[in-house]
Amino acid sequence: MANGVPPSSPEYSYITHLTIGTTALAVGLNAYINSFMHWKKGNVRVAEGVIFTIPGIVGDVIGAYISHLMSGALILFLFGFLMIAVAIRMWKSRCNPKNLNNQQSSNSLSLKQRVKLNRVITAGLLVGFASGYFGIGGGFLVVPGLLFSTGIDMLRAVGTSLIAVGTFGVVTSATFAYYGYIDVVISLLYLVGGILGGYVGSNVASRLPRLTLRKIFAIVIIIVAIYTMYLNRVGIIELTHLL
Repeated sequence: MANGVPPSSPEYSYITHLTIGTTALAVGLNAYINSFMHWKKGNVRVAEGVIFTIPGIVGDVIGAYISHLMSGALILFLFGFLMIAVAIRMWKSRCNPKNLNNQQSSNSLSLKQRVKLNRVITAGLLVGFASGYFGIGGGFLVVPGLLFSTGIDMLRAVGTSLIAVGTFGVVTSATFAYYGYIDVVISLLYLVGGILGGYVGSNVASRLPRLTLRKIFAIVIIIVAIYTMYLNRVGIIELTHLL
């Protein structure tokens, strides 16, 4: 229960959808602001970001439309599975300096040679759908998607991902706003907190080894996922009805 509201009630579902629409706007705007900071440092590949984002917008709208038709408990319960899957992938992944050097040297190649459009379009569409359905910016999905589909190095993938994260967040919030699920004032407050938190977090993260930081992040994701699934365990019943 959240604030005394049962997860199976219509009120809980409304609160969940309102939260998705409101936070998506804050995440989107915050990503745009941070993408500009990364762009000034030369860590944003605009062409790759745009090509990845365009099909993602289509998937985002479809995902958000399907999401608003479903109960909040089921959405959050399924989101828990997605979080755990991503956390496990992050925990198992390793940094390979040899691959990093190869990726960095590929920057001298033409866009046509570096980008396989079928992979980019597919990855963008799937990540966009997940972003719209779960109401997330999708950063922890966009970065792997860019690495897989474009071959750019990790640092540029992070900076470039903010183009997609910002767009997906704004599109998701606009879709939910159309259905009446958004609070702009709260979203702006989240935005201020996100900017301040991002500044502090980036300074802390820069002092930690990449592998250590990745594992800490994976553990946090799993803890939050388990807690979210526990609060929305009624979603199991709803899921069995759909199967």
